[in-house]
Amino acid sequence: MRAVCLNAEWDPRPDFKLGSKDVEGKLTYLGSQVWRNPRIEIIEKENPTPGPEEVLIKARACGICGSDVHMLQSDSDGYIFYPGLTAFPATLGHEFSGEVVGVGEGAINRRTGRQFEIGEAVCAEEMFWCGQCKPCADGYPNHCERLEELGFSVDGTLAAYVTVSARYLWSLEALRELYGEDKMYELGSLVEPTSVAYNAVHERGGGIRPGENVVILGGGPIGAAACAVLKRSGAAAVILSEPSKPRREMATEMGATHVLNPMEVDVAEAVLDITQGVGAKIILEASGVPSVVWPDIEKIIWEGKALNTTVVVVARADEKIPFTGEVFQVRRASIVGAQGHSGHGTYPNVINTMATGMDVSPIITKRIGLDEVEENLVMLRTDRDEAKITITDYD
Repeated sequence: MRAVCLNAEWDPRPDFKLGSKDVEGKLTYLGSQVWRNPRIEIIEKENPTPGPEEVLIKARACGICGSDVHMLQSDSDGYIFYPGLTAFPATLGHEFSGEVVGVGEGAINRRTGRQFEIGEAVCAEEMFWCGQCKPCADGYPNHCERLEELGFSVDGTLAAYVTVSARYLWSLEALRELYGEDKMYELGSLVEPTSVAYNAVHERGGGIRPGENVVILGGGPIGAAACAVLKRSGAAAVILSEPSKPRREMATEMGATHVLNPMEVDVAEAVLDITQGVGAKIILEASGVPSVVWPDIEKIIWEGKALNTTVVVVARADEKIPFTGEVFQVRRASIVGAQGHSGHGTYPNVINTMATGMDVSPIITKRIGLDEVEENLVMLRTDRDEAKITITDYD
């Protein structure tokens, strides 16, 4: 089978020291400090065979993530942009769905207690938590000390077939009747980014009471999915700030009640006007440019009437936040970081919400084949009009 593989050179920056969990020459938790000169290679690989607790899956849809873009993108010194866990070479792809075509004897569906079935539609968590370290034992699998990640440190789903341990799989069959097969698989590939948004606003951000206001900075797939999740949760005003007009229009379809172009309006003033001076319960930082958006965040908190605003940082960036402690102290506000999508019932909750009508398919703005992956990864460095480019042709 053909696979889209990313490779790079192991060359830690002169002032960077490997951490205790890094593996010399192979794996690091800080990719942008180690890997240089990334490149895409389309290679031929043998079809994988499932182990006793694994499922063999024929991929049907896989989205390109901003992380994929940043793993291929490099700075002036040749180091990749992506700051997270990476081990190269690795087949890319983690936002996927597919059809079960092989099942190990112990590959049990956690929801039913039975084996996964041939022909069953599934998706998978991309965070392969161990279940044994202290964070896992404490109920925080997103922060597993032995974490591996599909498409980052283990081979992912930009290949026709992949094997995944049954512990990370979730059935999509609840979507089939409402959406039909093709759309079911496309929605299945959106469970992962939607779960990232769900984890950010509900688990880390503490959720909202119906009638409260929220602000989302950045209209990419995570920000757009957050619009859908928060509107479904009863938010009164779902305010999105995003410079791209197509993304603003897409976010409106997803549930945004107000969309702002930060190139044309003062975002903080607009938020305070829309909310009649109240402000927001949650502000989601999904832009990845904290130095640009942080003044608006602090103005909304400082001048708004609402106390206890939670700012959730979900976008990945090396850039430091220009933080003013006095604003958060006086206004009883909080900043939390959000990573991942595992645990807390997040995946099944997202699938259940989709199955009862939360259609996030407008996030997909383009469908391509494997041969088109590299050119689209490069294009996404500068094109903000596309939201989610999804691979649907594996031939």
